[in-house]
Amino acid sequence: MAKQRRGEIRLDAPKGLRGSALASRDKSSSDRFGRFTEWVARAMGTPGFLVGLSLFCVAWLAYNTWGPENFRFDSAAFGFTALTLILSLQASYAAPLILLAQNRQDDRDRVQIEQDRQRAERNLADTEYLAREVVALRLAMKDLASREFIRHELKALLEDLEKPSPTEHHDNTH
Repeated sequence: MAKQRRGEIRLDAPKGLRGSALASRDKSSSDRFGRFTEWVARAMGTPGFLVGLSLFCVAWLAYNTWGPENFRFDSAAFGFTALTLILSLQASYAAPLILLAQNRQDDRDRVQIEQDRQRAERNLADTEYLAREVVALRLAMKDLASREFIRHELKALLEDLEKPSPTEHHDNTH
């Protein structure tokens, strides 16, 4: 498929899908954000992230429990409100980012499934064609003379050649 040049109007695509300079900028920005969401989703699903988040929480709780009292910034008396807010904020952003990454993966899977379906259809058509060709060859082979038939015909011809012809027999008597 030919690559679309910048600013070129494509008539083979629906109006909403035709490229424009603004649309291509939006698409690259959207794609960049999509890759970012996938990176976040992959990172949050690793043991390293879970260990890091756990160590962060333990350090936060330890510092605000046993650290110097005048340097503590989150009080155990109030249930570590700042830590709760930070974790809630992290969770509120993580869920939509993970959903966006899943949607992008679903779109890729849909495209892959369609390509697999088309490939399977082509393979089926090729297989059916080859099966028809094999059947045609088998039918053609039935029309061909077999080895036994050719031997029989050659023996008959040889016998005919070995028999004296009536003219030869006639010539020998004179």
